[in-house]
Amino acid sequence: MNTSNIAVIGDKDSVLCFKAVGVSVFPTAEVDEAREILEKLIRGDYAVIFITEPLAAGLEEEIQKVAFQPLPSVVLIPNSKGSLGTGAERIRGVVKKAVGADILSDGEEG
Repeated sequence: MNTSNIAVIGDKDSVLCFKAVGVSVFPTAEVDEAREILEKLIRGDYAVIFITEPLAAGLEEEIQKVAFQPLPSVVLIPNSKGSLGTGAERIRGVVKKAVGADILSDGEEG
């Protein structure tokens, strides 16, 4: 996959490192601005859109709109302060739905 088909949205500290590998970077810490960017990217030619977990929390409706489309794939990533766990939980839910079991569980109930 060409890195020009990959974008990342998030706070400046979390996303600028992606620029070094040729990913399209959209720095913002504001949910409303991130929403506008995401909607533009969805209509564009992007295959993968990474969004930091804190911003994604305010964009759930927009993310759900594309959740069952083949492209783009929206992936939640931790920001520079660490993970909220929502990205991993989302992946766990998708895998559980596809496989019929929680194969990613660490065996601990929580």
